[in-house]
Amino acid sequence: MSTAHTASMDALPPRPAQPEKASASAWLGVAAGAIGSLMATLDISIVNASLPTIQGEIGASSTEGTWLATSYLVAEIIIIPLTGWMERVFGLRRFLIIAALLFTFFSIVCGISTSLTLMIIGRVGQGFTGGAMIPTAMTIIATRLPKSQQPIGTAIFGLTVIMGPVMGPLAGGWLTENFSWHYAFFINVPICAILITLLMLGLPKSKMKLDELVNADWLGVTGMVLGLGGMTVVLEEGHREEWFESAYILKLSAMTLLGFVLIGLGQIYAKRPVIKLALLRRREFAAVFALALVLGSVMFGTAYVIPQFLAGVADYNALQAGKIVFLSGIPAMMMMPLFPLLISRVDLRVIVGTGMILLAFSCYLDVTLTAQARGDDFVLTQLLRGLGTVFCMMFLNQAAISSVPIEDAGDASGLFNAGRNLGGSIGLAILATLQDGRTEFHRWTIHSALSANDATMQDWVNQQAATFGGGPDGIAAAMRTLDGMITRDALVMAFNDDFMALTIACLAVVPLVLFLRPLPKGYHAKAAH
Repeated sequence: MSTAHTASMDALPPRPAQPEKASASAWLGVAAGAIGSLMATLDISIVNASLPTIQGEIGASSTEGTWLATSYLVAEIIIIPLTGWMERVFGLRRFLIIAALLFTFFSIVCGISTSLTLMIIGRVGQGFTGGAMIPTAMTIIATRLPKSQQPIGTAIFGLTVIMGPVMGPLAGGWLTENFSWHYAFFINVPICAILITLLMLGLPKSKMKLDELVNADWLGVTGMVLGLGGMTVVLEEGHREEWFESAYILKLSAMTLLGFVLIGLGQIYAKRPVIKLALLRRREFAAVFALALVLGSVMFGTAYVIPQFLAGVADYNALQAGKIVFLSGIPAMMMMPLFPLLISRVDLRVIVGTGMILLAFSCYLDVTLTAQARGDDFVLTQLLRGLGTVFCMMFLNQAAISSVPIEDAGDASGLFNAGRNLGGSIGLAILATLQDGRTEFHRWTIHSALSANDATMQDWVNQQAATFGGGPDGIAAAMRTLDGMITRDALVMAFNDDFMALTIACLAVVPLVLFLRPLPKGYHAKAAH
């Protein structure tokens, strides 16, 4: 079974030698890949800014709301390594049309959801079908464009992958404030109609190869579903269930272990493992993978944490929060045209190292937030984060491809993409758990530091009680006000802890850039296929 987005050339019919310039139909195919990739990455975070509104309508708590992002990410992680095999089974054109139709269906399911369960089902379906569109965009670039024009296609793809997560909160916020949160999902219907049209015009037909189903790495496929799915649930629910004191968490942990064992058996016995973990034995690629995990944690983690802070502390609406998240996309748009020039002239290790340090610094600047913080306090850090992200994202993808033999380039790029999303899923789960635990810790720490016998405290309570009419009811109202202030301050401190955790994670992996293999002089960006 092929791995990642390794849509091998036999997924498409034989082609004549490519001309120096691609045809109009080829560019239509590239446009289809870019739209599909943008839509898939945008929908990861499109719920973030409007999450408080959605949670209220479907009856979900703030911590349960993280499932709307993590369920999508986990499904994407599972499907990305399977796309190459599915392309061979169904043919690239047919496979993408099916994926687009199903993505539309699951988007409608999300839009009409009235419960957390139905919403999660829709999000998992979106993740499975949308995730197929991310790696196949690179396949289209590799198979439809001549090598001289592939750097342009690669830059376009990189822009969609970076801009999707930052545009999501803005798009979702605008739709929520001007229409309804339901339209954050319904908007996919007309976009998918355009996508399907472009796929039909821009990609050639190909035959199905159903015999590939027989040789599939079913051990690996099953292992990924059980292992990655189970691990995410354990990370999400472990804190609330008191970890291994819960029979529920113990069972999920056993399922996770079984899943990873099955993946390992697939590596040994499958003719073509679903995911080629043997590449991680290579020092250079292992460094790329670890860096991708942290990059994903920062990308998706901050796109989730910042809207939550602005909504819960600064009382921002969904659109206002989305505008702040979008700021990190500005450096990406400005730097992307320079990508082909930088990659051929600047040492890869310098660029990635600079990017990671920028990410760490941007997160560190956010560890001093206060209850008076507003969106303006995130402007500089978001711009720095965007610059760090574009340095890391595009150049790590090329590092992944160049750190392995050419025949493994597709597997490496697929593992890089899966690693980035896996980092996002793990990061979201850890940040949500950390926020829960640290909020309670800080709340009770502040409470314990207050003394009922303190004269200043007594004066404040008496003054507040008087404003509420005095007497026992006034005192009770004053105490509720005090507890609300303490809870807000505790929440702010917990957000600061989130940013500190991301800072430490970024700094911890900076030394790994020394293991990256420098790109050859005059190197041009490659599209894996």
